[in-house]
Amino acid sequence: MTRVYVCNCFGVTEAQVKKHAADGACTPRQIASACKAGTDCGSCVRRIQALLGRGAYPTRGLVDEGQPVLAEQLDEAA
Repeated sequence: MTRVYVCNCFGVTEAQVKKHAADGACTPRQIASACKAGTDCGSCVRRIQALLGRGAYPTRGLVDEGQPVLAEQLDEAA
């Protein structure tokens, strides 16, 4: 399996970003909270935005409705 890195600074792969997105992260800031991608040099933020814009993740609707999605998951990861 080929790893496609999105964030070279922290070694975050495209698959990891997609997993965080599927788990509820729908902004680059939420991705950064989940895995640090985009918090060092920032060169990957546009790629993260592109990944988030591709495909419809079911949790996006919950966010649009104002329901918390990622907070519980971050608590579990801590």
